[in-house]
Amino acid sequence: MPEPSLGSIFVAADRQQILTRLEALRPEAQRQWGKMSAAQMLAHCSIALELPMDDATRRQRLFGKLLAPFVRDKYLGDAPLPKGSPTDPKMVIGTPCDFTAEMSRLRAAVTRFVERGPQRAGESVHSFFGALTGEQWGRLVYKHLDHHLRQFDL
Repeated sequence: MPEPSLGSIFVAADRQQILTRLEALRPEAQRQWGKMSAAQMLAHCSIALELPMDDATRRQRLFGKLLAPFVRDKYLGDAPLPKGSPTDPKMVIGTPCDFTAEMSRLRAAVTRFVERGPQRAGESVHSFFGALTGEQWGRLVYKHLDHHLRQFDL
């Protein structure tokens, strides 16, 4: 597994590192923690990118308004995301998924997110953290993908 880094999905070298690790993922990969299969993880990560791009009415949840100020620095800081971090209910995947389709979907979502750029990302609201800058979005997306790749020992 790579060492934790200060990556951003908007930095080409960081993005390539994530995509290279993603390509190493196999449908039968065993998770190190959590409940999702590799295909479900891909679907979960796709939704995490698609929601802020596609839902202009998205608002910060009350839970986030109350807790985000206390954990924001931890989640946006240098350390990897902690295991067992809370998941937005819209991003929970409880049904089987097709690995190949979900891999294509995630790659497309990463490409679309990056093409929109940091400025557009900064216009999106995170359901837990609320308003984030484009730089913070780039870092959080990187850390989220890194977290789930680590979940599958990549």
